[in-house]
Amino acid sequence: MDMNTVIFAVVVLAVLGAIFGLVLAIAAKVFAVEVDPKEEAVLACLPGANCGGCGFPGCSGYAAAVAKGKAPVNACAAGGEAVAAQIGEIMGVSAGASVKMIAQVHCTGCGQNYKQYTYVGLHDCVAASKLPGGGDLGCSYGCLGLGSCEKVCPFDAIHVIDGVAKVDEDKCKACNKCVDTCPRHIIALEPYKTKRHVTIPCSSHDKGADARKVCDNGCIGCSLCAKNCPKEAITMVNNLAVIDYEKCIGCGICAQKCPRKLITVDGKVPVVKPAAPKAAPAAAPKAEAPKAEAPAQPKE
Repeated sequence: MDMNTVIFAVVVLAVLGAIFGLVLAIAAKVFAVEVDPKEEAVLACLPGANCGGCGFPGCSGYAAAVAKGKAPVNACAAGGEAVAAQIGEIMGVSAGASVKMIAQVHCTGCGQNYKQYTYVGLHDCVAASKLPGGGDLGCSYGCLGLGSCEKVCPFDAIHVIDGVAKVDEDKCKACNKCVDTCPRHIIALEPYKTKRHVTIPCSSHDKGADARKVCDNGCIGCSLCAKNCPKEAITMVNNLAVIDYEKCIGCGICAQKCPRKLITVDGKVPVVKPAAPKAAPAAAPKAEAPKAEAPAQPKE
């Protein structure tokens, strides 16, 4: 192959490259999809977690929906109120006050000592739930403790500790991933609307006698919490106490009355102080002895 052939081939390739580049540039202009500048501005505000907690496929999907007016400005769980305020300013609307939501695992893990059989298999709750009984626990409502929720959390906010999933409230962004993944459906988002947050970490609908056989402190449906709630914020639903957070004021009386020490206030079971001893009744004053009368003076 002589030099002229090589030069000719290079020139042809260069010309073809230039032609194709020109064609692509024209096509990009002709078929370009205009992006709403508001969409780009909203996307720039978002944290880029792509967690899906907003209900849309990633941050770009949410930004597009907000720009079209099809999504609220305060739906980004990862961004919180600060991001909502920025997006609201871009869209010219008020973000409004948002209620803090936190994922709560409705199980204490105290049923881990009651197993139906020894599970040997994938370290995954979803896989274990396909086995007879829905897993190895004696309680058919308890946390399997194999970490499916932990694996899907994009914020490292939930971990299995001592056989039960626990939420790190400082990291949780209420993205709903753990809620959707749990095969036993025992994780839920709860609103933190009161100064102290009360929760009932149990999902069992078993009757009291049956609940005691498979868990050391599960709800036994005694209804003492419901009877003592001053706001009637607790109702019994199929043997399980359930809190209505629209009514709950966070007083913690239910936790003090629970005989199983199950209900928590800000993540802890409150210590019930013993009642002060009643004061002894005051002794009755002693009756005074009658005074002796002075002898009568003789009359003169």
